[in-house]
Amino acid sequence: MRVDLHNHTPLCNHATGTPREYILKAIEENIDIYGFSDHAPMEFDKEYRMSFDDMKVYEKEIKSLKDEFKDKIDIRLGYEVDFIDRYMDSRVLNADVDYLIGSVHFIDEWGFDNPEYIGKYKNKDINKLWQDYFDAIEAMAKFGKFDIVGHIDLIKVFNYKPNKDIKLIAINALKAIKKANMTIELNTAGIRKPVKEVYPSKEILELAYELDIPITFGSDAHSIEQVGFEYNVALKLAKEVGYNSCVAYLNREKELFKI
Repeated sequence: MRVDLHNHTPLCNHATGTPREYILKAIEENIDIYGFSDHAPMEFDKEYRMSFDDMKVYEKEIKSLKDEFKDKIDIRLGYEVDFIDRYMDSRVLNADVDYLIGSVHFIDEWGFDNPEYIGKYKNKDINKLWQDYFDAIEAMAKFGKFDIVGHIDLIKVFNYKPNKDIKLIAINALKAIKKANMTIELNTAGIRKPVKEVYPSKEILELAYELDIPITFGSDAHSIEQVGFEYNVALKLAKEVGYNSCVAYLNREKELFKI
């Protein structure tokens, strides 16, 4: 079973192509369960997200395509939600979707994965920055409103890595994820970034496996050619660590599949 739950649409203002084109590409890539999880609206940083009015347009279109393609591919509907506690909105958290991906893209309102602001890394203590990031992941898990953790070690995107044991930095966040009954994704977008590796690293995935945290897969596609991107690389990593199954979500409930 090939599952890809993390993909975007042009409504986020930084993706190209149409949802229909993404679906056709997913069928070509032999993906069985394909999920749209576009960036949910948020009052903070509106530039890279759909508007609240667009939510109805997005949900209606994906549900229509789900019905149209039901005999060819299983389409799921979700949102990727930026976790900034004071900006959480019930219209998103209570949306009629199959799943919510919780992600951290901001530390103290600094968009650390945005190349425009990469210069700020020069003045940061990288060990502390990584800890601050995983503290935010821990808080997101404890918030209790999300199903999947998006690109759990996104903080490595520009290849700034700590000299401290990454497992020690991440352990409390992983324990909170386990307690919250969440899933982590193997997200191949990192291979397209300066770090050139899957999110998460093998070390963090090993820790997740030790804690019996389930996994899913996502290509984080923002263009048609990125659909299913390096799926086999993520699959190989999962199997090397010991995973033989992954999950998808339907109406916020887990489904388990062999990989």
